[in-house]
Amino acid sequence: MAENLRTTPLRLRPSEHRTLLFLGDLVLAIVSVFAALSVWRAYNYNVQYQALLAAKPPIPEPRIVAILNTRVDIEVPFWFYLLPILWMLLLVDLYEPSIAGSGRKTTRGIAIAAFIALALYSFVFVFTQDPTNLPRVGVGAYLIFASLLTLTWRMIFIRIYKRTGQLRRMLIIGAGQAGKTLAQLYETLGTRSFSLVGFVDDDNQKVRKSFHGSKVLGSSERLLALIDEHQVTDLVVAINGEIQGKTFQAILDAQEKGVEVIRMPILYEEMTGRLPIHHLESDWIIRSFVDEVRVGGMYELTKRALDVAGGLVGIVFLLLLFPLVALAIVLDSGFPITYKQTRLGKGARRFTIYKFRSMRQDAEQQGEAKLAEKNDPRVTRVGDFLRKTRLDEFPQFWNVLRGDMSLVGPRAERPELVAAFQKQVPFYRARLLVKPGVSGWAQINYGYYASVKEMAVKLEYDLYYIKHRSLTMDLQIILRTIGTMLRRTGR
Repeated sequence: MAENLRTTPLRLRPSEHRTLLFLGDLVLAIVSVFAALSVWRAYNYNVQYQALLAAKPPIPEPRIVAILNTRVDIEVPFWFYLLPILWMLLLVDLYEPSIAGSGRKTTRGIAIAAFIALALYSFVFVFTQDPTNLPRVGVGAYLIFASLLTLTWRMIFIRIYKRTGQLRRMLIIGAGQAGKTLAQLYETLGTRSFSLVGFVDDDNQKVRKSFHGSKVLGSSERLLALIDEHQVTDLVVAINGEIQGKTFQAILDAQEKGVEVIRMPILYEEMTGRLPIHHLESDWIIRSFVDEVRVGGMYELTKRALDVAGGLVGIVFLLLLFPLVALAIVLDSGFPITYKQTRLGKGARRFTIYKFRSMRQDAEQQGEAKLAEKNDPRVTRVGDFLRKTRLDEFPQFWNVLRGDMSLVGPRAERPELVAAFQKQVPFYRARLLVKPGVSGWAQINYGYYASVKEMAVKLEYDLYYIKHRSLTMDLQIILRTIGTMLRRTGR
């Protein structure tokens, strides 16, 4: 075994960063409850103290203190202790790496979360019959504490995040298309969880050349020397096809020194939350989508139970909102209120989907399926609001109850579009391995697509979900969807 075994410092991956952020936010959200209760009690104490001071006849101050010590208390409604849950819901978008590593975006996100919470409280306060059960001082103090503590913690995290990002120093083996894709992606990232040192490639014509800002430092013969020279902690194998014996041996030697070795698709997943469909080999696809795609029966049972419960809740909201939404659609663009289409579900099974109409009646004059696009002129004024708040999707809860769809999964697509896309994009039909969803990993990360290229990106998100799906991931997607609805950032 090689000597000088490398002892690497603490290196956190994006998933670990998100877990750390979540735990920190949750702890501070709970701390904010008790801090707000302290302020609330102190406020009540001061109010009653001033009232007793002004009493006639005057009361001696020692007597006032004695009275207050036995009398001052606050009635805390049960929902007050649930404020951390609402606060965490409003922060769900702040766990994206591009936001979590940016001080400006984080500050803006926390400010928006506080504003939405204040607006929701004001709405309930105005329309409730008994506003005395809605303590303004307690809620106001909670929002202040939660905002300031979360912001302070996030700023500390950003500094740690950037420092730990420098501890992971990666060297890409292979300056072909797969390696160049990683370098190009790294170049576009606003927030980076590692440093890209450069490439190693045995093609002498590439040595000393730069690709997307990263230089080819040498061949695999100098791999160990380059690792020591540039303090490399991770090697990324980005070679599609057979690896030469000397290169393979050099990688093994590096691994014995304590350097972590990962494959290009894994790093691509880590950086984007997607699968690199244009850089996958058949055996990797078989392992990922035949061997690893199967999930346990308990997950399927729990997911179906969650679908039924969520579907019932969604139907209740649908019934409550239907009169208002229907009236708005009719006044804006007339009938019909809803529309139905044939979509493909799990195993390419056809079913009928229902949605609130968000486009003009003549959106597809030729009867041909046409992709929605950004700022689509076919979308009505009310339809634009429905799409941004995802309210147009609510009739699909009936499909969830029927078992055609799930709460979480790839977007249900039309048969003619599936037939066209599978000829243009590799692995497109793999998205039919699971039930389509009202929301999904692709929907919350990318939204609609208007071209084959954009559709390929969304497919990468869908395949990532299929490979990694779990109850935890489903709940995360549901929470982020609720955050999208509250922020009106849907498409």
